[in-house]
Amino acid sequence: MKRIIISTIAATALFGAGAAFAAEATGSIKSIDAKNHHIMLDNGQTYTFPSKTNLSQLKVGEKVKINYQNKGGRHEASAVAPAM
Repeated sequence: MKRIIISTIAATALFGAGAAFAAEATGSIKSIDAKNHHIMLDNGQTYTFPSKTNLSQLKVGEKVKINYQNKGGRHEASAVAPAM
């Protein structure tokens, strides 16, 4: 029983710490670099998307919400959606 509790605490600490690094940004798209999979928002920050991400439906000026993580000084995005 003690082992199960310790394992549960360790798993909670591990996964809880990972969630702390996730972030969200909302703003209008200032520029799109589809070749390099980058979007810059009106806040001046650039977000890098995985190469499989299709950015062709996004438009400059569109208000979006981006989910990302900071990795090595870069904003690595995992999702983009219209902002409400």
